[in-house]
Amino acid sequence: MFKAEGLSLDEAAMVEFLAIGAHAVRRGAPDRGDRVLVVGAGPIGMGVIIFAGLTGARVTVLDVREDRLAFCRGKLGVSHTVAIGPDDIDQLSALTDGEFFDVVFDATGNSKAMDRGLNFVAHGGSYVLVSIVRDRISFSDPEFHKRETSLLGSRNAVPIDFQTVLHAFRAGKVPSSALASHGADLAALPDVLDDWITPDAGVVKAILRLP
Repeated sequence: MFKAEGLSLDEAAMVEFLAIGAHAVRRGAPDRGDRVLVVGAGPIGMGVIIFAGLTGARVTVLDVREDRLAFCRGKLGVSHTVAIGPDDIDQLSALTDGEFFDVVFDATGNSKAMDRGLNFVAHGGSYVLVSIVRDRISFSDPEFHKRETSLLGSRNAVPIDFQTVLHAFRAGKVPSSALASHGADLAALPDVLDDWITPDAGVVKAILRLP
């Protein structure tokens, strides 16, 4: 149990999902200047983006949704984003002079994306699976060995990760107003839910508040 002094109620409501991202970054342990790729720009992926950025790593984001990529550029300070498509691996190669990424985080929740992510790992790099899926995942063993890849799973968070998030909030290093993109009183949920669940709404995190 951690006290949330110095945080707003909205910020306190977001600590848990951000701690999952902070935990993944601690597992992957990128160094300052490392090339990091985050695949999947949902809320958990955004947590990874924020805390990877705080290590001083150079973060690139890969996602299928252009609105999420625009959010990462405009609100999270990501310099490079790539939309998933026929030439995405060529774009990622060009961004890294053909060497790809020191640490790749998958936050897609999609087994096919998780299978594919090994292709983005640099020689000697790490692949961190933040997503959990019920499917089996597989990849080419020759590619895995050729790259001398470190494969890591990341699940939930532990106390040090919550402390990391609380410290970042108190230091003003989390764009809380951008992450809490939508909000309403609990009684208004039936009126707003249909709008919120459409992709065009641009929901990152929706906060329900008691009157």
